[in-house]
Amino acid sequence: MYIIIIDFFKYYFITKKYVMKAPHKYDMGVVGNCSFIAYVNKNTNIDWMCLPRFDSDFMFGALLDKEKGGEFSIKPADMDSACFEQNYLENTNILVTTCITPTGTYRVTDFAPRFQQYNRHFMPLMLVRKIEVVEGKPRVKVRCKPGSMRGNNEIATSYGSNHIRFLHLDADVRLSTNIPITYVIEEKEFSLTETKYMFFTYGPPLEAAIDYTAEEFLQKTRQYWNNWVKATYIASFYQEHIIRSALALKLHQYEDTGGIIASGTMSLPESDGSTRNWDYRYCWMRDTYYTLQAFNNIGHFEESEKYFHYIENIVQNEVDRIQPLYGIDCSKTVTEIELDLEGYLGNKPVRVGNDAYTHIQNDVYGQILASITPLFTDSRLIHANKLSTDIVYKLLAFIDKTMDEKDAGLWEFRHLKQHHCYTFLFHWVGAKSALKIGELYSDTTLIEKSKATIIKAAEMIEKCYDPERKVYTQAVGSKYLDASCIQLISMHYLDPASERARLHLKAIEEDLMVNDGLLFRYKHEDDFGKPEVTFLVCAFWYVDALASVGRVADAVKAFESLIKYTNHLGLLSEDVGLDGSQWGNFPQTYSHVGLMNSAYRIAKKLDKPAYV
Repeated sequence: MYIIIIDFFKYYFITKKYVMKAPHKYDMGVVGNCSFIAYVNKNTNIDWMCLPRFDSDFMFGALLDKEKGGEFSIKPADMDSACFEQNYLENTNILVTTCITPTGTYRVTDFAPRFQQYNRHFMPLMLVRKIEVVEGKPRVKVRCKPGSMRGNNEIATSYGSNHIRFLHLDADVRLSTNIPITYVIEEKEFSLTETKYMFFTYGPPLEAAIDYTAEEFLQKTRQYWNNWVKATYIASFYQEHIIRSALALKLHQYEDTGGIIASGTMSLPESDGSTRNWDYRYCWMRDTYYTLQAFNNIGHFEESEKYFHYIENIVQNEVDRIQPLYGIDCSKTVTEIELDLEGYLGNKPVRVGNDAYTHIQNDVYGQILASITPLFTDSRLIHANKLSTDIVYKLLAFIDKTMDEKDAGLWEFRHLKQHHCYTFLFHWVGAKSALKIGELYSDTTLIEKSKATIIKAAEMIEKCYDPERKVYTQAVGSKYLDASCIQLISMHYLDPASERARLHLKAIEEDLMVNDGLLFRYKHEDDFGKPEVTFLVCAFWYVDALASVGRVADAVKAFESLIKYTNHLGLLSEDVGLDGSQWGNFPQTYSHVGLMNSAYRIAKKLDKPAYV
């Protein structure tokens, strides 16, 4: 009898192990040129690509709807027997997908041209795909069928000797190729015996030799990204991860205006079935501080200056208040609607636009102030000490005006307004930044105003302190803890060496940490129930705090645990499930910025000669 029971449990556990789902990962990489972004699935399909801008309707959108999203793939004839590998060319945003089949192996190289030409950046709305034989005689089938986000476009085709033209769109959209057009139109399998190229263009079509142009653009684009990486300052601590994060972050800056989007995707759920499906293709003011800090840390000021001009245009045009987010063209309205799409893995609703733009989120003023401070104070910038302080006065006035106002907070609660500790922290940070600028400019009025605001902000922060638990809570009068309050330490509101800082960190660890350094942002119910996944940037804030209080070994250990949650290409999502799954929009700039800033902070603590 005992043997039977043992055998049953043995069978049960083996069976359960066999049917257990592997953690969910995003099997795709991104390419782009700061004009657009394309998402390349491991199976070679372009799963997501919006044109002509990040926030446009998709041209390919299988990520959210297999049927309406269309397809642009280079798949083997025997798909069931194929396996795929994917990697980036070293220190570039050029993606290589290798397909191994029983009859042969081929390689697809995807990139968006970006390089210097005529003393300016050449970055056309053009996706280039190179297909080459590695070994054997692989047979492939090319499918190129654009889709429509709103399903209201009847896309027809016409074709010439080396191109297919897609009609009834807002611009001239073409596929130019040296593959026989008949094979593409009729989706016929063919033997790959020589290198083939495809140019998918939006707007001006390719009017040059296909093969020569593709190779020239590839070489120049590779050189551009190699030089861009070479111009970064990166310590030796996990350099490869920082480089990949920096390259990913760069892709999300819209060159034309300088705005940086939170992510290139929309409506990827924060967890399966959560209905927390948001459009992140816009510019959040909150992200400003962290993003510019990351670029400054690696010595890239061009991106910071572009972003500053974007922010400056917004601040100068606002009278009553500054919104939490704007369009990449500084537009104020990004109305949220639901689309009739099947959703990622069936997750609905599919939302385009984001009503968070209507929210009151008062932390933005201090974050913008902190983010622009280096532009006033850093002597490496040629206009340092010459910028007008008008923008500083205006932002400081906004802080004073909203000091007593409840807001939706950084987590963008839709039906809850509170006096958030995090908001007051950035009131304090913003005022400290204004003080630094005032002292540099010897502006006594700005100095006095800043000092008064610092005092008021500190008083509000202290109202969030729970003396019994010795921890700062989410908001005034709230019993809940919030991972964002960790930054009271890393931003030096609390002396990192103090007992208060130690106990505050300990309380948050005990309440919000789950495993491997992952943290819930909070545990209480919100508009959609209790959070089921951890928020990755919170974990990096935790790493920052560990390094700040001198627990450097713990910081390194936590950091090393967190980088395990990348996909196969080193890209990070917004959220991480308790099983290690990736969820939320992808790649998430917030997460990559968190990684970069944490690595920088640890590297400073570990600083030693290169030969050690």
